[in-house]
Amino acid sequence: MLARKLFGAATLVLGLIASPLAAQAADTSTYDRLLMRYVAASPDGINRVRYAAWAGDADDVNALNAYVASLERDRPSDMTRDERLAHWINLYNAVTLQIIIENYPVRSIRDIRSRTLDPRGLIGPWRTQRVTVEGRRLTLDQIENSILRPEFNEPRIHYAINCASIGCPNLRARAWRAETLDADLTEAARAYVNHPRGVSVDAQGRVRGSNIYQWFAADFGGNAAGVLAHVQRYASPELRARLAGATTISGYAYDWALNDVD
Repeated sequence: MLARKLFGAATLVLGLIASPLAAQAADTSTYDRLLMRYVAASPDGINRVRYAAWAGDADDVNALNAYVASLERDRPSDMTRDERLAHWINLYNAVTLQIIIENYPVRSIRDIRSRTLDPRGLIGPWRTQRVTVEGRRLTLDQIENSILRPEFNEPRIHYAINCASIGCPNLRARAWRAETLDADLTEAARAYVNHPRGVSVDAQGRVRGSNIYQWFAADFGGNAAGVLAHVQRYASPELRARLAGATTISGYAYDWALNDVD
């Protein structure tokens, strides 16, 4: 009987060690630690990353690389919808951090060229194959446009993935988690919509928006009316009042400068 209990306990321990969920929890904790250490909230409402410090710490560079490797070993096809969504967002953001750290110092992510010629003429690293998940080699472009956007049909994804730029929605100082995903996506949407780099209205009532709403208009209703309806959903009462009666967006802007610390 004692031998049987000991065998059962040993089996349980081994099972926990081998469990993908146990490994994922440990890796997420490590990623949280890295983000909390290097992502700095600024008074202007834009989160910046201490890339120089991160690039100079070999242990933390290796920890980030190990986290990305752990995400590559995960099987999103076995996950729930929210687990898959959190997985792909975390992978996208962690790989983006890898790319900047590997190439630091750079002034903009667009200064880093893809290893594969982009037929659309885009500049930046988004078409370099970086990871392999369930046997599929993937670029950042594929994660965003072949997985995240078509599979989840969730416009708030654009507030979660980060392209290491001032104009982008903030990189969170914490990993994305399935358990709080909906609330966190809504929080991210409100933070960006109500920041001037997301939406602004001048004294003449002209609305300007982030280029995100132009590049991905199909995800926000397909036209200016759809975009305006979307942003009003997350706007503060003050911004919503200023948007009242608006029927068009007069211009778009986006700051590609690296979201580095000053």
